[in-house]
Amino acid sequence: MANDSAILDAFKFDQTEEKVSSSRKMRVGIIGCGGIANSHIKAYLLQPDVEIVAGCDLVPGKAKAFMEKYGITDAKTDYPSHKEMLEDDSLKLDAVSVCTYNRQHKDPTILALRKGIGVLLEKPFTVTLDEAVEIMKVEKETGTCLTIGFQPRFDENMKMLRRIVESGVLGDIYYIQTGGGRRRGIPVNRGTSFIEDETAGLGALADIGCYSIDMLMNALGHPKPVTVTGYTSAFFGKDPNYVRYQQLGHPEYADKFEVDDFGAGFIRYENGMVLDFRISWAMNIDTPGDTIILGTKGGLRLPSTECWNGSLGGPMKLYYEQCGEQLEVEIPLRKTKKTLFEYKVRTFLDAVRDGTPPPVPSKQIIYNQAVIDGIARSAACGHEVEVVIPEI
Repeated sequence: MANDSAILDAFKFDQTEEKVSSSRKMRVGIIGCGGIANSHIKAYLLQPDVEIVAGCDLVPGKAKAFMEKYGITDAKTDYPSHKEMLEDDSLKLDAVSVCTYNRQHKDPTILALRKGIGVLLEKPFTVTLDEAVEIMKVEKETGTCLTIGFQPRFDENMKMLRRIVESGVLGDIYYIQTGGGRRRGIPVNRGTSFIEDETAGLGALADIGCYSIDMLMNALGHPKPVTVTGYTSAFFGKDPNYVRYQQLGHPEYADKFEVDDFGAGFIRYENGMVLDFRISWAMNIDTPGDTIILGTKGGLRLPSTECWNGSLGGPMKLYYEQCGEQLEVEIPLRKTKKTLFEYKVRTFLDAVRDGTPPPVPSKQIIYNQAVIDGIARSAACGHEVEVVIPEI
């Protein structure tokens, strides 16, 4: 442990503050005023250069009530869908957050891009790889800013993970075990939008699995997946005796459950690395295990959490060898100054205003989507599938 300080010093960095120009208010709209939209609007309201001017939702009256909840009484909300809102040129929108159901991500995003309106698209990117490719083609055609909502990237510990990998201390990474989940945590407290195919399309894979995959792929520089062997199940979601259904008084939700509550995959990458992945909304264990990164020079352990949300359950631990001695270094947890959604929104607004690259670009998240899509396809056909990402 004699070299702990030297190892830790190599990973030091400062948290820098964003520069905000309030010379002109940016005009922002919200598409989809359900659960996750609350986190978006709270973050927007903290920005001095933002004015929330519009909102829409497919449920009549929902957008109006949503805006009033946050004291926004002058926003226009009388739109039956995203189409009418985005085509209302009087709004002079600079940016929108797309917070719709997973199945509805594509259409409002494409229309906003075509109108020259910057888009913060909530995760997951889409349900299928084909949908993501459609969006990216329009993004390239229009040159409009598109960023995908992976706020854990702004966590200081996630940044530290990337610095560790980039430092070379692990050598060439050849195997990763990752994932997470909840012992009991199917999200039905607000109804069935997360569990029906018509709205969600995917379950735990898209809801929290995409975060787990991005945590590692962002640290590793987004290697290209080439094959996927996947498995999904829904033993808890389809059980009318599932405890949360009973607590809510809705055992009939079991008949409406059409997605995965557990997913696993074995992914091979172009660089020879493999990813052993699993994610769950409900399972008969507290955690499927820590994240483990194995490299030719060292290894890294990321402690899991009981309710996986993109954070770490404790300090990371680095394992390496020096002068024939096997050593371990604990990487202290770092605090992030602001909420992750504040960083997510602020960096998006800066990119729209300044014409700079999006903070979480689609060209990175397309690989995440390809893995999720591959797991779903492989699970459906019962064998390994090839990942083909077309040129865009």
